[in-house]
Amino acid sequence: MTQEARPHRLVVLFDVDNTLLDNDRFQNDLRRHIARDFGPETTERYWAIFEQLRNELGYADYLGALQRYRLEALHNPKILRMSDWLMEYDFPRVLYPGALEVVDRMRTDGSLPVILSDGDAAFQPRKVVRSGLWQAFRDNVLIYVHKEQELDDVERFYPADHYFLVDDKLRILDNVKQQWGDRVTTVFPRQGHYAQDPETLAKYPPADISIDRISDLLTLDLSAFGL
Repeated sequence: MTQEARPHRLVVLFDVDNTLLDNDRFQNDLRRHIARDFGPETTERYWAIFEQLRNELGYADYLGALQRYRLEALHNPKILRMSDWLMEYDFPRVLYPGALEVVDRMRTDGSLPVILSDGDAAFQPRKVVRSGLWQAFRDNVLIYVHKEQELDDVERFYPADHYFLVDDKLRILDNVKQQWGDRVTTVFPRQGHYAQDPETLAKYPPADISIDRISDLLTLDLSAFGL
């Protein structure tokens, strides 16, 4: 990344969770792991802390929730193994089919794919690395607390004539559209629980492009959108 780069014709910004990677499946695996190895009480308490922390921070913090739970379970040494499970999770197996191929397709003359994600400073980068996405994006990775508030930073690192934002959250797509207007084309992959929530779907306007799955970008005619 450079701060004074020549503008690209197109920068394609990809979210990670439930856009390129099935984070719902990861969460279900984590829930089963905690229930199997630590029991229902630990499961219930961990996820209660997780949701409380997400409300406080504005992003999912799996390790932070574990740290906070540990303070309540200092005399249970088994809890220390949960972090190992998290850090060594097999993220490549929960990449959506075609995700890496889509990244390659978006890397054309004058176009550059970039990760634009929310998350903590430890586990989210680990997830991107372990899944193979960091390498696939060739180190073009941005992770913020609230990415929709950091668009000036995005433009500073990756200036472009036009942006293409791919995200499973209509709230994010709408917010960025309001800020960038015609400079951005929003893409809504209907994957994951956020994308299927009827209340959310009714609350926000539709994206410029809606697709059923991320692999649909392999066959989408981008020239139809002037790209």
